[in-house]
Amino acid sequence: MNANELRQKYIDFFKAHGHAQIQGKSLIPENDPTVLFTTAGMHPLVPYLLGADHPAGKLLVDFQKCIRTGDIDSVGDFSHLTFFEMLGNWSLGDYFKEGAIKMSYEFLTSKEWLGIPHEKLGVTVFAGEEGIPRDDESAEVWRSLGFSEDRISYRPREDNWWGPAGTTGPCGPDSEMFIDMGKEPCGPDCEPGCSCGKWLEIWNDVFMQYNKDADGNYIPLARKCVDTGMGIERTVTILTGKKSVYDTEIFAPIIASIEKESNYKYGSDEEKDRSVRIICDHIRSSTFILGDPKGVSPSNVGAGYVLRRLIRRAVRHGRKLGIGTTFLTKIAAVVIEKFSGPYPELLENKAFVLDELEKEEQRFLETLIKGEKEFEKILPNLLKDPKKFNRIKNQT
Repeated sequence: MNANELRQKYIDFFKAHGHAQIQGKSLIPENDPTVLFTTAGMHPLVPYLLGADHPAGKLLVDFQKCIRTGDIDSVGDFSHLTFFEMLGNWSLGDYFKEGAIKMSYEFLTSKEWLGIPHEKLGVTVFAGEEGIPRDDESAEVWRSLGFSEDRISYRPREDNWWGPAGTTGPCGPDSEMFIDMGKEPCGPDCEPGCSCGKWLEIWNDVFMQYNKDADGNYIPLARKCVDTGMGIERTVTILTGKKSVYDTEIFAPIIASIEKESNYKYGSDEEKDRSVRIICDHIRSSTFILGDPKGVSPSNVGAGYVLRRLIRRAVRHGRKLGIGTTFLTKIAAVVIEKFSGPYPELLENKAFVLDELEKEEQRFLETLIKGEKEFEKILPNLLKDPKKFNRIKNQT
């Protein structure tokens, strides 16, 4: 199953269960000034999770583009991304834990949908803490679906609590679904949610029960809501049996374009492979930020600074692959072609995307070349002090 097929199946499933499809929103959040980007599928729906009536009704489904940069330094491994697509469905005061969990289970296991064997699944629920009870309600629903105690794991806040998206807002316990990857347990305490690699998260049902206020208080919401999230990239990786999100068809044409520009064959050297993955992710993210209806330009503040950092980091890794000229617009053109089906705004804003990338890359290349010339001037003196030389080398 490729990304387009998964996206459509998800939408079709929830429409068949009475959900109205809504349009995903901008990467630049409208309702939360505390964050620079839309970080989750629920972000644009915060007013409705807090009680406002949505014009499309109480049951909603969509796919949403998201940016998270908290783990930017981890991008380059086999799973971290700054841009990702999130599938989501919502109940705004309609069904709650039982309805959400049973629909999630049906979509995951039914042969008509994803067809994942029951025995490969494990789940986690919130373990509770002072002032907030353990989520026995969710655990009981999973038991009714045939999950034994060793496949239900109670986890703390850092694992099974979601939100708020900013500093305040709707939040609550969640129940996460995991795939058993077939690896041997890391020990007797290995269970769903363990980070050893045996279990990989595929979906997350969030039960919005509270509103966190500015004083840090958790106030029960008058209308309980459900917000679920399934990452397209990770789910496709699991369904196709790949070891990395970058091994899926989602990234194949982008990697092929980088190979062409660098004359480097991906898979030949791990350090260079990491540079390919960084370029792959960062240019996809930059293209979506620039191509957004509220697209920003590279700058030294806010979202523009994040964009500038992504672009320049991609340029630096292009240099590591031996690319000495501008190349980002060629990679971006591939991203636009690949994703303009579900995101037509990329094609509509193509000229702006390519122009901004070209200008920023050229500016940074000129800075790099100037810096390299200055470095060459002081290199003889640095070589006399190996410790200082190595320190500067590591910083660059």
